[in-house]
Amino acid sequence: MASHKTSNLVDRRASVATASELASEDDAAMLAKLGYKQELRRNFTMIEIFGIAFSIMGLLPSIASMLVYSIPAGPAGMVWGWFLASGFIFVVGLAMADLGSAMPTSGGLYWWTHFFSSPATRNPLSFLVGYSNTLGLVGGLCSIDYGFSLMFLSVIVIARDGDWSPSNGVIYATFLACVLCHGILASTLSKIMGKLQTVFVFMNFILIAATVIALPVGAKHRRNNGHYIFAQTENLTTWSTGWAFMLSWLSPLWTIGAFDSCVHMSEECVNATKAVPAGILISIGSCWLFGFIIMVVLAATINTDLESITGSKFGQPMAQIYYDAIGKNGTMGLMSLLFIVQFLMGLSILVAASRQTWAFSRDGALPFSTFFRPISQRFGYIPLRATWGCVFLAAVMGLLTLIAPAAAQALFSLAVAGNDLAWGIPIFARVVWGRKKFKPGPFYTGDRFSVPIAWVAIIFLVFGIILSMFPVEGPNPTPQSMNYTIVINTAVWGGALAYYFVDAWKWFTGPKITIAMDDLTEEQQVAIREEGLDVQPTEVKGLNNGKDVETTKEQ
Repeated sequence: MASHKTSNLVDRRASVATASELASEDDAAMLAKLGYKQELRRNFTMIEIFGIAFSIMGLLPSIASMLVYSIPAGPAGMVWGWFLASGFIFVVGLAMADLGSAMPTSGGLYWWTHFFSSPATRNPLSFLVGYSNTLGLVGGLCSIDYGFSLMFLSVIVIARDGDWSPSNGVIYATFLACVLCHGILASTLSKIMGKLQTVFVFMNFILIAATVIALPVGAKHRRNNGHYIFAQTENLTTWSTGWAFMLSWLSPLWTIGAFDSCVHMSEECVNATKAVPAGILISIGSCWLFGFIIMVVLAATINTDLESITGSKFGQPMAQIYYDAIGKNGTMGLMSLLFIVQFLMGLSILVAASRQTWAFSRDGALPFSTFFRPISQRFGYIPLRATWGCVFLAAVMGLLTLIAPAAAQALFSLAVAGNDLAWGIPIFARVVWGRKKFKPGPFYTGDRFSVPIAWVAIIFLVFGIILSMFPVEGPNPTPQSMNYTIVINTAVWGGALAYYFVDAWKWFTGPKITIAMDDLTEEQQVAIREEGLDVQPTEVKGLNNGKDVETTKEQ
């Protein structure tokens, strides 16, 4: 018996020592309250957490990739569509910041869903949110790297004066090379990844400054007036002018769509209860402000023959805007900087996607979870296998680029619809079932405003999902102009729910407890049981010699 007690004491001290090497006592304690032991190294500061979200948003490259959605509404659609949609996205950010400050964990969205939902709905909804968020993030990686491929190849087209056009096979080969490079860099640069986010933010602002200075100077003899910029509407679609304006909201919906990365990086962040909400709100606010400035500059310098922009021989509207203002050499220079920043975006979103994937596998929800679950100490306490799992999945999903441009565009909408659902359900669960269970963190919008903010966020996210499924060019689409988002997302959501009700309901009981029995306080066990959960020992490979515990629903 004495030997057994001594062994437990040694294991406990070893666990505490390991946690102290990875995080401060306060951060580790906060995570322990959520049922998880500290396994990732906390080396991201508040600025670096903001940096990873802002880097993924990659403001100007993202705007360039999505001009095909905003230009058809005319300059007023570009400018005011951005401003209004960004304002609603900020409201969504406020609702998520409330949750992120109270309960910061890498699997936050599905964890919150399980915690706040009713006993009858918590497991299927948590399962759905986890899959939607995971595939939405990988879809975001695909869409970013697809955008990189088009920008990279557009420079070659410009250099050849439009006399060459890349095939779908060339586009996919470029895409695949980009995804593989991201996998290598995400695996080998983990120790400085936080510091790199500051560099990425700096690169973004260099590109923004170069563009907002170069375009007005280059187009000084043909700049558009204020009425054209702020009041001129167009309609290059067969929808009504009003709906064409609403479709321009897809640009900010996709661009400002990575703020949940702050949540996914929360277990690697110092002082997460404050850094996560700050990262969410500062990244959205920065994109709202600087994106509005960029849209005003583009509207002021764009050729009024908008169809010549959307139908550019360079394959990229942004390349044509640059070319009309600053000529061939200037365009090649800025487009090169543009695709470099786009490449950095892809690296950052792969890091965030891998953390969500790892968190979901930690709770046993993904196929081959035991394979993706381990943390690589050799590469700096990162989920190496989960990182390469995301790379492989992105490479497979990217095969859509071989079908047709419309199928490839569905990757953009997958990121919008998939993430909007994953953001909306935990917010909905909190205000419908979980108001009494919610305990605010250091950041809180207040008892008076928190719930109304949440409802506005929910309504907007539902609208965003519907909007992302409309054919952009108009009703009665052809197979070439069809928006395949509804097909892909129905498969994702329907497949996840079918998987749950056919098989996963037998074993998926929500987030698991991974802290050791000796590290689980009596108060924590009582709190867990009050939620209808029971703490029981379980064998988990590689975790404290089988002394870890998981939660199972009480019968």
